[in-house]
Amino acid sequence: MRMLFVLLGLLMAAKAGFAADQATIRIGTEGRYPPWNATGDDGGLEGFEIDLAADLCRRLNASCAFVEQSWDGMLPALTTDKFDLIMAGMTITEERRQLIDFSVCYASEPAIFAVRSDNALAATITLDEKIDLSNLSPGVRITLNALRQALAGTTVGVQVASPHAAFVRRYLRELVEIRYYDTLENLTRDLEAGNVDAALSSRTYWSRLGEQDSIPHLALIGPNMIGDVFGRGVGAGMRKEDGDLRRRVNDAIAAALADGTIARLAKQWFGYDISC
Repeated sequence: MRMLFVLLGLLMAAKAGFAADQATIRIGTEGRYPPWNATGDDGGLEGFEIDLAADLCRRLNASCAFVEQSWDGMLPALTTDKFDLIMAGMTITEERRQLIDFSVCYASEPAIFAVRSDNALAATITLDEKIDLSNLSPGVRITLNALRQALAGTTVGVQVASPHAAFVRRYLRELVEIRYYDTLENLTRDLEAGNVDAALSSRTYWSRLGEQDSIPHLALIGPNMIGDVFGRGVGAGMRKEDGDLRRRVNDAIAAALADGTIARLAKQWFGYDISC
């Protein structure tokens, strides 16, 4: 009986350490969130997180195996062992930390609203400041109230299961009609078609569309927002039981931050440094 307990203990330890010791690390990503992660013209994955993942795997003496996964199924796929890490522009939030664990932050960016430039909102909301919702100072409250008043009675689109959706529910729920989208591409199409008045996502996503003229008349409005529902930056998600993998990934991220690799990749893909 004692031997049985010893064997069971060894099996449990082996299972817990498997993800950290394996030669291949499976990385779940959406492939539909440029420039974080996207599908290129050749059908292959590309973007900031794809290059960063390759660098981290090299530091961990492992190979990367990317697994494409729809955004709304990302957390269930991780917890059911479809892959070992999530690298999909996922912000570190307390809500998500109830289900999974995260690495240290490797990138951080603000959220901002986008409208068509021919929408009246483009002229009425001209704020361009950065506010931290984790600190609701009098100045932040004034800015938030101005935003709420301007958006009252409008239709706002967000991607489902995103911190942007959480922001709209928390701060605008009683004032606006909320429409949820499975992908940012579908949200963008409805914004372009005028089916929503405003859409909320990351500044880098909207900036990328503007550079590519995907929406000819795109305007960014309101404050650049961080903190609170927008979390503590972007990190790699992993299962809570994979503590050894988390420590090793944290060490690799720390090294990539220290030697400037993440800053260099950010400038390559975003045009500016968004490293933590």
